[in-house]
Amino acid sequence: MRINREIRADKLRVIKEDGEQLGILSLRDALNLASEAGLDLVEISPTAKPPVAKIIDYGKFRYHQQKKEKDSKKAQVQIKVKEVKLKPNIDTHDFMTKLKHARDFILKGNKVRISIMFRGREMLHIDLGEKVVRDFCTELSDIAQVESTPKMMGRTITTVLSPNGKRPKSAEPVKKQGEPNA
Repeated sequence: MRINREIRADKLRVIKEDGEQLGILSLRDALNLASEAGLDLVEISPTAKPPVAKIIDYGKFRYHQQKKEKDSKKAQVQIKVKEVKLKPNIDTHDFMTKLKHARDFILKGNKVRISIMFRGREMLHIDLGEKVVRDFCTELSDIAQVESTPKMMGRTITTVLSPNGKRPKSAEPVKKQGEPNA
């Protein structure tokens, strides 16, 4: 975006700060009008025939433009990937605890990476690890879907689960009917 003396066009369609069109003027006349008003001449649409320029306060214009950009960044949803690490010979209580954590992550709108690490002789029983991953995915199938299928990379099986549908409005898990309030 060019301002004041950086503008190269000879003739410009000039617009005042309040939106009133002044018509097609020479660059010199437009710059004189802008300097008399104590404002800047800003080229809004350089590709138009003739190019369009507006007489405005450039500092104020840039401030509002940056504010709009900042607000649009705030509106964007940032999805994080949380990781849940498991072992192939995990106990049921530990499994349920990890499952509860993963459920909370998904309800908050995050993706969950499930990793099963094999150590030593556990490598002989990869099928047990695959079963744990399947069980984990089925338990979370009501709120999540498998984004990437389970893959074996070295001594680790990994898969990623992502939330179903839209991001929930509240981060609290939905209560079942008949459940007393705590």
